Amino acid sequence: MANTKNTEIKKYAKTGIIAAVVVAVAVVGFFAIRGMTHGGNATVDQALESVSADAENAASIRMAVIRMDAIQLEATALKDLRKQRENYESRLRDELTREQKALEKEKTEIEQSQDVLSQDALQRRVVDYQGRVNKLQRDLTERAQSVEASYQKALNEIQKQHLDPIIEGIIAKKDLGLVIDGRFARIGKSAEKLDITNDVISALDKRITKIKMDTPKGF
Repeated sequence: MANTKNTEIKKYAKTGIIAAVVVAVAVVGFFAIRGMTHGGNATVDQALESVSADAENAASIRMAVIRMDAIQLEATALKDLRKQRENYESRLRDELTREQKALEKEKTEIEQSQDVLSQDALQRRVVDYQGRVNKLQRDLTERAQSVEASYQKALNEIQKQHLDPIIEGIIAKKDLGLVIDGRFARIGKSAEKLDITNDVISALDKRITKIKMDTPKGF
C-alpha cells in the first residue's frame, strides 16, 4: 500500500503551480501583410501592359511622418487606458499569488497525510487538487483574455472615432500627399519638420483625455 501511495504522490508531484498570465501590450495602428497567390501565366511584360507610365514628381508631393509608437506612449487618453489595463493585470497577479499560497499549503497537507489516508482517500485529494489547479489556470487565462479584449475595444474606439479623424484633418489642413509611419522610416535633422507627431498628440489631447475600458469578465 505504501508503494501505491508513493506512486500517487509522485504523480501528484508532477503537477506544478501555474505561472502568471502575462498579456502583451498592444500598439495603436494595425498593419497586415497579405500573402500573394499566383493565378495567371502572363509574362512580366504582358502583365505590365495595362500599367500606365504616368507618375507623380516626388518634388511636388507634400510629405509628413507620424510616429505611432510615440503617440501611444505620450497621448493622455492612451496613457490612461494603458494604466487601466495595468491595474486589472496587477489584480490578477495578486490573486494568483494568494491562490498559489493556498495551493502550496494544500500540497503540503497532502504530502503529510499520505501515510494516514487510504489509497482511495489520497487519490480523491490528489484529483481534487489537480482540479483546482486546472480551474485556476482556466479562470485566470479567460480573465486575462477579457482584459485584453476590453483594452483593444477601447483602443479601437480611440483610433476610429478620434485619432483617424485628427490625422485626416491634419492631412487636409497641411495639404499632404503622403504620410509615412515613422517606425518604418529614418529621418535626418534636415527633415525633422516633416514629423507631425506632436501636432497629432496635441490635437488628440484636446479632443479626448480619458476613455473607460469595459469591465473585463470576472472583475
